Amino acid sequence: MYSNLILLALDKTIEMDEKKEFKILVVDDSTTNVVLLEAILDEKGYQIETALNAKEAYSIIEKETPDLILLDLLMPKISGFDFLEEIRKNQKTINTPVIVVSALTDEENIEKIMKMGAIDFVKKPIDLQYLVERVESVLKKTIKS
Repeated sequence: MYSNLILLALDKTIEMDEKKEFKILVVDDSTTNVVLLEAILDEKGYQIETALNAKEAYSIIEKETPDLILLDLLMPKISGFDFLEEIRKNQKTINTPVIVVSALTDEENIEKIMKMGAIDFVKKPIDLQYLVERVESVLKKTIKS
């Protein structure tokens, strides 16, 4: 009986050891958001890389492809839209899941980023519990693939 409960619990969460293997890249020009997301996701056991702009993010990706990217849309110089378009052209990142985290919540922009290859959308201000659930869900699918 207990083994069934343990298996059920294991099926619903990603084990801590598995989390440490996942690398998440947070790309946001807001230092506050970057620090917040890094703290929350690090506490949950993920390896976190951060970039305050698209140029920094490109450099990180060249060294090592993340398992997941959390991307803001409204960034100076290279927008999140442009960054998403570029990483979808790159063979290293063409299939890397991207969750967009943005204050642009109108249907037109959400539809646009989904067509561009984002896997999910989380609105700002960020509901941290919801974001963690979305991250878990996306990475759980990665384990099964």
